[in-house]
Amino acid sequence: MQLNVFSGSDRYSGVLDRCLIFIAVVMFLAACGGGGGGDSDSGNNTGNLVVNAGPDATVTEGASYALSAQVSGGDGTYTYNWTASPSLSIAHDDTSLSAASFVAPLVNNATQYTVTVSVNDQSGNTASDSAVITIAPVNIPPQASIAVPQRDDLPQNTFPGGVELILDGTSSRDPDASDEAVSDYMWSQTDGVNVITGVETNLSTLTIVTPIANEEQSLSFELVVTDSEGATDTQAITIIVQSESDTLPTVSAGVSQGVFSGEIVILEGEATTSIPNAMPLTYLWERSNNVPAGSTAGRPIDDSDALSTFAVAPAVSTSTVVAYTLTVTDANGNSVEDTVNVQVRPMPTPLINDTGFLQQATNNALTQAQQNEFPGQDGQRGADVVEQNGLIEKAGRGKAGFDFTRLNANGDEQDADADTWSCVRDNVTGLVWEVKTDDGTFQDKDFTYSWFSEEVNGGFEGDETGANGTCLLTNCNTSAYVQAVNAQGLCGFYDWRLPTHHELFSLMHLGIAADVAIDEDYFPNTGEVSSVPLWYWTSVPSADGVNSDDAQNAWALDFDSGVDNFLNKSTAGRVRLVRAGR
Repeated sequence: MQLNVFSGSDRYSGVLDRCLIFIAVVMFLAACGGGGGGDSDSGNNTGNLVVNAGPDATVTEGASYALSAQVSGGDGTYTYNWTASPSLSIAHDDTSLSAASFVAPLVNNATQYTVTVSVNDQSGNTASDSAVITIAPVNIPPQASIAVPQRDDLPQNTFPGGVELILDGTSSRDPDASDEAVSDYMWSQTDGVNVITGVETNLSTLTIVTPIANEEQSLSFELVVTDSEGATDTQAITIIVQSESDTLPTVSAGVSQGVFSGEIVILEGEATTSIPNAMPLTYLWERSNNVPAGSTAGRPIDDSDALSTFAVAPAVSTSTVVAYTLTVTDANGNSVEDTVNVQVRPMPTPLINDTGFLQQATNNALTQAQQNEFPGQDGQRGADVVEQNGLIEKAGRGKAGFDFTRLNANGDEQDADADTWSCVRDNVTGLVWEVKTDDGTFQDKDFTYSWFSEEVNGGFEGDETGANGTCLLTNCNTSAYVQAVNAQGLCGFYDWRLPTHHELFSLMHLGIAADVAIDEDYFPNTGEVSSVPLWYWTSVPSADGVNSDDAQNAWALDFDSGVDNFLNKSTAGRVRLVRAGR
């Protein structure tokens, strides 16, 4: 047996060599054994789980994009979760698969979204990776549009000279803007006489004044619109401008009306011309011939060659449309006409009197002249003005639209020129009225009475004694006076009573300015105009002046001023009795 002996240094060198070789092998195996290839790794890897979210990419707005991740390591059973910042609506129906997708949202500028996939396996290992998706806008160019107001009396895009015209580009739009608004407008004139000098051309509208010239003009314009991405679109338009001799005046005969026979028809025309050399304008009003000849008292149109005038509506038996035509002629011989239709109806049988007021008001005065600028006044409508125009047939007589007949002591009709009468019948309302005396008998105009009623009284009968009144009766109150007149049988009637508020007001003649407000040809001895009101009682209690639910007041009318008011029932007031009615 041979025994080999090694020195200590040789033995140590051999062991060291073997150890270095082992370490190198282990390091090589560890380097070759990892997954990878992802753009980034969270570092939260257990069990060598490695995720790759895919490459960065650019996607156009509105396009669908597919997401897919690659995973290695772990236990081989994975759950995927996709998220994005800013948020995206990611479709991912099966989380056991990496496949997902989204539709790129609409953007105005290129926008980056970070898409992240997180992966878990059943062993609890997790890993994630991200990719950057850039969404790029797809610009749709704007759409320029020009709208021009058209005239019914001229061909399309044809306009008179000397008029303001607005070219409107507000209907231009940017389809891919959230509000479809265009960013910039720019107008230019490409042909014809320059009309845009000094005009703002960067607005959505272009306002011009058409030129006045001896010859017809052609003007062309262009609108360029720009969107927020810098894309543009252009729209052009050409208009024709009439020569000054062909430019017609404009005319309006006013608005349609409805009146009764004999009422005022307001003829308020409007006429203009944009051509200075076409002045002055002349006017002519004419009425249609579809009404009976001579049916209107006086001339049908007051001043037929005035722009603002009036007519009296003709008398008709059935509702009739009467046309009034205004013809306007300029200095160049151009004539234009317009017609206003007036519905004229027969004057109905009135059931109550008109007010008697025929004056008309301006903003600072009263006048008898027709006031077209202030239409609808009392003095332009109703029975009073119809009577003034001679179109009311009365059974009796009376001022303005009032129609009265005198009655004698037996209630029989008297001639209109009779010297004495006891009562008056109102042929409009059918009411029969007491006539006051001035002879000291109990119907004398100067006697006054307190208000008293045992029945309809608002909860308070009133003042029975009539201590404030003056009369020939024991108790100067309204009820006692009614009983006295009925006991006498005035005009052969025994049903006299206090009038209602409306009945008494129907006698008011408000057109009488300097005397009592009643037709004294039929109602003498009403009283004297003075600083003291001529209060006449009505039968109506007043809701004002209520005490413990009882009406202490009643309504009365002042035949001096024409106003009404409520008076305490103990007040001394005059009385005019009434009976019958429609």
